[in-house]
Amino acid sequence: MTSRHRVPLAVLWLLLFVVAGQGAASLPGLLSGGGWYVPGSGSAVAAERLTEGFDGRGATSLTLVVEDTRYRAGDPAFEARVRDAAEAVLRDDDLKATGGYGYTTLTGDRARAAFLGDDDRTALVRVGSELDDGTARRLLPDIQDKLSQEYEPRGLRVSLVSQAALWGEVNHLSERGLILAELVTLPLILLVLLLLFRSVAAALAALLVGVTSVVFALAVLAVVARRTELSVFVQNAATMLGLGVGVDYSLFMIMRFKSELPPGGGPLSREDREHALARTLRTSGETVVASGITIVAAMSTLFLVDLSVIQSMALGAVVVVAFSVLTSVLLLPVLLHLLGARIEWGRVGRREVNTKGPGSGGGWIAVTHAVMRRPVLFLVVGVAALTALAVPAVRLDTFTPDARVVPADAAVRQGYDAARDEFGVGSAAPLQVVVESREPLQRRSDADVAKLLRFHDAVAALPGVVRTDSAVGTLRQAGQDRPFAVLTSLDRLPADARGTVGHFVSRDGRTALIEVVGDGTASSGSVRDLLTSVRAAAAGFTAGGGGWRVNVGGETAEGVDANKVIEDRLVPVIATMLAVIYLLLLLTFRSLFLPLKAIAMNLLSVGATYGVLVLVFQDGLGSGLFGFDVDGHLTNFVPVLLVTLLFSLSTDYEVFLLSRVREDYLATGDGIGSVARGMSSTMPLISGAAVLMVAVFAAFAFTGILPMQQLGLGMALAIALDATVIRLLVVPASMRLMSRWNWWLPGREHAPGPAFARHDTTDDTPVPVQAESTVSMKGTAP
Repeated sequence: MTSRHRVPLAVLWLLLFVVAGQGAASLPGLLSGGGWYVPGSGSAVAAERLTEGFDGRGATSLTLVVEDTRYRAGDPAFEARVRDAAEAVLRDDDLKATGGYGYTTLTGDRARAAFLGDDDRTALVRVGSELDDGTARRLLPDIQDKLSQEYEPRGLRVSLVSQAALWGEVNHLSERGLILAELVTLPLILLVLLLLFRSVAAALAALLVGVTSVVFALAVLAVVARRTELSVFVQNAATMLGLGVGVDYSLFMIMRFKSELPPGGGPLSREDREHALARTLRTSGETVVASGITIVAAMSTLFLVDLSVIQSMALGAVVVVAFSVLTSVLLLPVLLHLLGARIEWGRVGRREVNTKGPGSGGGWIAVTHAVMRRPVLFLVVGVAALTALAVPAVRLDTFTPDARVVPADAAVRQGYDAARDEFGVGSAAPLQVVVESREPLQRRSDADVAKLLRFHDAVAALPGVVRTDSAVGTLRQAGQDRPFAVLTSLDRLPADARGTVGHFVSRDGRTALIEVVGDGTASSGSVRDLLTSVRAAAAGFTAGGGGWRVNVGGETAEGVDANKVIEDRLVPVIATMLAVIYLLLLLTFRSLFLPLKAIAMNLLSVGATYGVLVLVFQDGLGSGLFGFDVDGHLTNFVPVLLVTLLFSLSTDYEVFLLSRVREDYLATGDGIGSVARGMSSTMPLISGAAVLMVAVFAAFAFTGILPMQQLGLGMALAIALDATVIRLLVVPASMRLMSRWNWWLPGREHAPGPAFARHDTTDDTPVPVQAESTVSMKGTAP
């Protein structure tokens, strides 16, 4: 079909590319910064309960932070300037504010003091908005830009601080980082391809396959994003993986196609092209399909983790790899058939001659034989090096990202830092204790109210609590004997008291909020311990029934709940992935032990990668080079995503290498020589592919936001280790030690190829020589 309909297929490819490009361009505006809430968890329920029924809160709640660099509190100019900024936000048509609570809405000095920073220059106002979370994440960056442009020239820093504002900024930074990464990556990929192919046509063809795969995948993700929530990280992850895998697959396909062309470089007949394509598809094409199936199967195990942010990136990986396979085996052959011998157009450097004769790959054969002469030594050296790198991984700690993932000069980050510095480190992310009553609080018995007050006081007295913010203090002042009875006559209270009650007690009187400010950041150990204590106190409060329900939310609770679901599902994910990979490799290689060896090597590689990430991102080794703030944690989705991606891509190289080794072994029966010849045939390609992968992933490590930096560096490092320590030392050494056990499968008879057939070349042509060894595989131990 490729040969008969190559022109229509090429035109269809171009049309689909244009249409997909338009769809892909709409993806950034459809992505969400959410996905961190675990469905049904305490943090998710608490967040849902606070979206309506409270003054100064809404479907989206924000904190307006106003810093005056010219005047201090007490100066009439300060009051007027802060009020002007607050009113501009509350009146903004795009924001659709439902009300405010804070420095500009209160009148009493004591009440207002709680919203004035220690520097007497920073004021806070809580703002509720009708915007749903997804819409807020899209609109808040533009609203913030408008505020900055208007007020910064006047000496005011006006910042909107919230999870929605943070992730809206993350989305913008992701787009800019993606563009920068592409500007760095695409020329670098083209340069590496030129060095590998030594022809412009081949390099452009490979790059086109990678770009096409990414564009098609992003277009499909845009369709999905219109119907369900997808994380802002999916675009970066899909682009990074798509460029790496798509170009890699095309590299193997094109190299094989070139090797199948008749020598001499003259004009090709139609039969020559079809024969070369058929051979390419039967060898490299089948390997690409097997590799793609392995990656898709491994990444699909992430759907076991009930966390939208992880499932989003798993979907992105599955879609982009699927398109990489389809583009490589369906569209690339069309292009190769059209190009034919013109695949060598635009020669760079010396001209290669396809002689299909001996003499190529000699260096790799020499290295492999050197390793296989001392297999124990090189195996020990390789394993020891990887183990040493893996040691720091025992200290790995994860958490959800906070405002520190964005640059220090971003408005949302400045507001976050100001709230932390002027109101206490824990004030930027308090624990939110949401108490729900089956009937309005004002109708509860005195005993029930006393129980609730004891719970409030017990939480306030917990170690690590700096203060609690709630309506309890105000209600106690208004009605000492029966504080919640005051809810029946709120109109009799002063305006400040009404504002406080309305901000912390729902209008129906059934839900009350207690905000607990700890003595550390949201991800700190002390605040995590405090969360455990608060939840334990809440469990004791509700243990006796009585129609009470308590959920604890906030940034810390969100991160702890997300970490728990990842930890709980990590073992099933890894176990399922290993089982899938083992079965796929078993079917591919017809060997019982080679899949086990591949899994063991991958575990070593993953451990070493984790160890280096801990040194860099938790301990701060090289933080200046990457330009990030050290917070002592990895983003919680990075380790689980890395383990599936690294197993997938490492298995890729294993499939490419061992497929050629097995091909040689089946023809010759030479268990030792087939490893060397297989290495000589594939290692130049694997090395080139690894350089491409490392270039792509490293670009994201230096240009992306923090989670993508962690993922990019981890991927680049793991691929580099795999292509060097694993492929050069561990693989040949272990295969030499395993000897005939490499290809053993119980209950299966196999007769290797003729004893005289030995592959001394890099192609599939046997050369008659004296056999070095023969083996018998009859299902019994050799």
